[in-house]
Amino acid sequence: MTGATAAVRVEEIPLGDPRIKDFVAFHWKHYRNDPYWVPQLNADLLGNKLLGMKGLLTPGHPYHESAGATHFIAYRGAEAVGRVSAVVNHRFNDYYNAKIAFFGFFETIEDYAVAEALLSTARDWAKAHGAEVLRGPGEYGNATHERQACLIDGFDQDVYVEHTYNPPYYQEFIERFGFAKVMDYHAYKVDLTKPIPERMTALSAAVAARSRIETRALDMSRFEEDLALVVEIYNKAWAQNWGFLPIQQWEVDALVEALKPIIDPGLVRFAFLDSEPIAVLGAFPDPNEPLQPRWKWYGDSDYTRLARLFATRRKIQRVRLIFFGIVPGYRRHGADALLYREVHNYAQSKGYGDCDVSLLLEVNDLIIRAAEAMDGHRSKTWRIWDLKL
Repeated sequence: MTGATAAVRVEEIPLGDPRIKDFVAFHWKHYRNDPYWVPQLNADLLGNKLLGMKGLLTPGHPYHESAGATHFIAYRGAEAVGRVSAVVNHRFNDYYNAKIAFFGFFETIEDYAVAEALLSTARDWAKAHGAEVLRGPGEYGNATHERQACLIDGFDQDVYVEHTYNPPYYQEFIERFGFAKVMDYHAYKVDLTKPIPERMTALSAAVAARSRIETRALDMSRFEEDLALVVEIYNKAWAQNWGFLPIQQWEVDALVEALKPIIDPGLVRFAFLDSEPIAVLGAFPDPNEPLQPRWKWYGDSDYTRLARLFATRRKIQRVRLIFFGIVPGYRRHGADALLYREVHNYAQSKGYGDCDVSLLLEVNDLIIRAAEAMDGHRSKTWRIWDLKL
């Protein structure tokens, strides 16, 4: 049989299999000429010795020291029509005393039979590995700091760094298979060219006048120390959040590798009370702006995209607010208003236009109210689902 009626065949691509290149190549074919899609560098997934990068999908990546992972490609005849990964993250399960497997890197043509074949394969793998729940999508998993979730609203919006992007029909296919919603994330868009809302201005001025809170920007001369401070605050501030998993050193190193070339220190600020670090607000110029594929004759290789990034990194017009955390016990002191005012004023002085505030858990009322107080409007929603096994 040929065409859309032909049977779907799913092949396993174990970790270390050279066919993993086909697994990565599929998304370039799937999103060809899409005006919004922005992929990671191939080196982020496959590694690159020249760039000194270990790929996430390679056996030597530290992710696999505490996880078991495999990959699948769906074919019709000789044509690849979809893909998915399946993972058991032992560190995540130990932390939550759970038996969860994750599906990720999920891509499919607009054909439910393909999605069904892929999700059935991931489900069966998860069962065979002792899981009681299959959760996803994501990349490998759904820990808070991983690239994760399925876009369900905001398909006509720019894709910022670490955002996932997919066609609208993924939600229908996943829910049709039997997955049930477990959590949504939101993004809020803030227009940095507008004045700070009066209420936020008044609040931040009052905090500055009456409190002992001190603030400062990221200090590039002590970058490693300040990054350790970010991690310290993160692990305290996010500890009660759904999906939280303490960040590891290799994840810090990966973050440095990804963001250091484009960091603007004035967009990252700390708050201290009596010399104790209590909050961090970290925004970054969005590298996806220059990294977006151009689909030109000269191609979109890693080297071409990186060259464009380094040539234009000081001209990036939009930012993504990635870290916005306050240590428990200090969340009513107004540090968030103070930090936002300072970063907003700095961003305006440097000519930045838009700020994406994400990914915000739907249940995190405090941070959502803060985004709305910044005059932000909801621009995107992503969803994660569970399937009981």
